[in-house]
Amino acid sequence: MFKKIFLFPSQNLVTVIPLVMILGIIVGYFVDTSFLKNYILVFTFLMLYPTMIGMKIKEAFDLSHKNVVGLAFLLNFIAIPLIAWGLGTLLLKGEPELFAGLAISSLLPTSGMTISWTMLYKGNVPAAVKNTTLSLIIGSLLAPWYLLLMVGKYVPVDVVATFKLIVTVVFIPLILGHFTYKWLLKKYTTEQFNKEIKPFLPAFSTWAMLLIVFTSISMKAKMLVQNPKLLGYGLLILAVFYGINFFLGTIAAKAFLNRPDGLALVFSTVLRNLSLSLGIAATAFGPKAAFIVTLAFILQVQGAAWYGKMINKYGVFKDETAMQTAKA
Repeated sequence: MFKKIFLFPSQNLVTVIPLVMILGIIVGYFVDTSFLKNYILVFTFLMLYPTMIGMKIKEAFDLSHKNVVGLAFLLNFIAIPLIAWGLGTLLLKGEPELFAGLAISSLLPTSGMTISWTMLYKGNVPAAVKNTTLSLIIGSLLAPWYLLLMVGKYVPVDVVATFKLIVTVVFIPLILGHFTYKWLLKKYTTEQFNKEIKPFLPAFSTWAMLLIVFTSISMKAKMLVQNPKLLGYGLLILAVFYGINFFLGTIAAKAFLNRPDGLALVFSTVLRNLSLSLGIAATAFGPKAAFIVTLAFILQVQGAAWYGKMINKYGVFKDETAMQTAKA
């Protein structure tokens, strides 16, 4: 029973996140939850540390899957930030914190979801793993400078403070995760780790993430109640953002890659590291920035599910194995 309850949020994000948002609005409207702001950094650390356990950093720096990795780099660190900057400049000048939240989401690509969705639709999983690890490291190093360029004239961006924050929530958990994994392998075999421990790590992260969502939403509950249009406006901008990203990723994949590599590319570029984005947004820019990242969780999960159904239903990517069998 406890196991089912513990795993439920990570297996039902599309349902759980809106429920936590509603709970945050109700509680925050009647109770002052501003004291929780002091714990956001702790929640962020607890959210990211489990995801680093078992991450294979060495594999990210070999020369395999060059085409997928190269295209993912161009989309993740040039095209998608430009899309976010364009949308923010056109539509969010009057809401600089929302702009900052959108910018952060655009700068931190890939997550565990990238690997899961690539595996689900029979894409190139090793390429997805490589993109996930590389993007975490590269995105973390570039993000402070990109934020300064993208939103620096709308909201204050302290590059040094942002670097310190990223070291705290990315690189320290990465190092601790590496040594934790080594310690666990002294007690368990790799197979035991993958079967008995690894399935619980995303669930632990999800509970910590929900605490950040609740904190961020509850702190701005009265603002959201008084300005309900903000919800629709945020969802509309995010729908455009994700729609363009799915389109670009699909076009690039069809033009240059086979089906497995193409799927790895799409899911390595469209799916953003929203957990990390949420922690940085809430800590560095405040609840409004975290609000738009929270909305992105809903669209990202649902968008990936719709995209998977669409490519299968309409044959967006040709199945080369099936084609070769038909020719034979």
